[in-house]
Amino acid sequence: MTDGSSFITELMRSSHCLFAAFLYQEYRDTSEQQEIEQRRQRDGVTVGSGMISPPALQLQLRNTGRSLSLWQNLEAVQNSGLLSRLSPQEVILQEAMFELVTSEASYYKSLELLERHFLQNSDLITSLSQSDIHFLFSNIADIMKASERFLMDLEHRIEESLQISDVCDIVYHHAVEHFHVFISYVINQVYQEKNYRRILQENTGFRESMAALENQPKVKGLSFTSFLILPFQRITRLKLLVQNILKKVEENTEREINAIKAHQELERIVKECNEGARKMSRTEELISIEKTLEFKSKSVPVISHSRWLLKKGEVLQMTGPKSTRTMKSRKLYHPIYLFLFNNLLLITKRSSNGEKFQVLDSCSRSMLRTEDMEDQGQMLAFVFVLKLLENQEDRPVSYMLKTSSMSEKLRWICALTPNRRTRFLSTSTHQPDSPQVQCIQSYSAQEPDELSIEMADVLHILERTDDGWMMGERLHDGERGWFPCRVVEEILSSEVRAQNLRECQRIQQAQGGQQGGTRAASRGRRATKTALYSPTWINQSEQEQ
Repeated sequence: MTDGSSFITELMRSSHCLFAAFLYQEYRDTSEQQEIEQRRQRDGVTVGSGMISPPALQLQLRNTGRSLSLWQNLEAVQNSGLLSRLSPQEVILQEAMFELVTSEASYYKSLELLERHFLQNSDLITSLSQSDIHFLFSNIADIMKASERFLMDLEHRIEESLQISDVCDIVYHHAVEHFHVFISYVINQVYQEKNYRRILQENTGFRESMAALENQPKVKGLSFTSFLILPFQRITRLKLLVQNILKKVEENTEREINAIKAHQELERIVKECNEGARKMSRTEELISIEKTLEFKSKSVPVISHSRWLLKKGEVLQMTGPKSTRTMKSRKLYHPIYLFLFNNLLLITKRSSNGEKFQVLDSCSRSMLRTEDMEDQGQMLAFVFVLKLLENQEDRPVSYMLKTSSMSEKLRWICALTPNRRTRFLSTSTHQPDSPQVQCIQSYSAQEPDELSIEMADVLHILERTDDGWMMGERLHDGERGWFPCRVVEEILSSEVRAQNLRECQRIQQAQGGQQGGTRAASRGRRATKTALYSPTWINQSEQEQ
């Protein structure tokens, strides 16, 4: 068997030459596209009596065209005879661990380019004040140190043997000891993005230097902002890579225990990143909304540590009796503007100048009910009834509301009354025949009730409309929201859908057995420092009512 030093030499030649020819942004796009192609192949290619193609085919798909390197294709591995002795399942597990290592090398390469090409460029830096440098680059030096330590330990592990013993124990150690730096960085991205836009607009020298740097060949046409968002993309992707290992590792083994612990710790970090960033943007949003409100009678405090905006927008309110004669003889609808928070609804009217909103009524979200007015003719198309069981005057009241489209009506109904039964059941009901889709084009949420999804994400469908929208629940984290149908493809194979659910359930069950002890231990060992380079904001609870 080829010794470990030959293997590491070849691996580093692979990761630092062939693989690191990919910047991390390219790796991420390529990897996600190949996940989509694998699923398409499994949807369309069968062997024998309807059975899914064997794993070898899935691996071969990743080794064609613009593909990433495979562990099984390394010369040292092929010459060792390992492939004839290992089970197909173990080979797949080796590939999953190998991808985690090589993708970390690609990520570190992109961080180095961010530092050397942008941060160390004298023309760019001299055009900035110290505070602007701090806003733009935040604690990226700490992020780089964390990645360098992590990659070094991964390299040492694979030096030990051609057959990779484990990587999740290393992931867990670094997640507990070093990855808290991601939380600080991601929380400050709210200010990073705003200040970048401001500096571009105000600072001619910076703008010219940035344009010149972005046009250089080594950047491969990628924008500066694509480098700034790398840390959050990486910590999120790392969780999915560990999740992929957890799906493939043998049950009731030390490797499974390590994968569970690593996944739990990464999930905690990603959650803290998300919640920290949301708190910043949500509080700013509440402050902005409150400045535009004018209360007609009873004032309602909008800013609260436990409140955030779910949906806002204009709808039409039907006025007058519901008779055909009235509908034909007078203006039936008048515009009103709704602000729906997680625990409060404000019904308002936009002022003549469009800058202020007069509050007409309010109600606790828990006291809202909706009724869909289906098949009531063209005049009542896209209409639903909103019932306030107890409004600001402590009495019940109903509003007949009209939206601009079928999807907008359903989105309002789902937001106003979230506990209503959806057309399709949640993944928690374990229905293998429920529809699933896979994202084929990344989508950034434009409204609070929408869900940002990335290529290759698999989602369980809860609602769909005839005018091109779906509400889905992402399998790997349970996040819900709306997105356009054009960015997803339906998963046709019932076997693939069933396997997706089995893997999801396995992760949930595996984590359930270890959750308490692992998190308590990790928190006891870690002193998270999330110093913000910004004003102190109100703390917010993320518990939905």
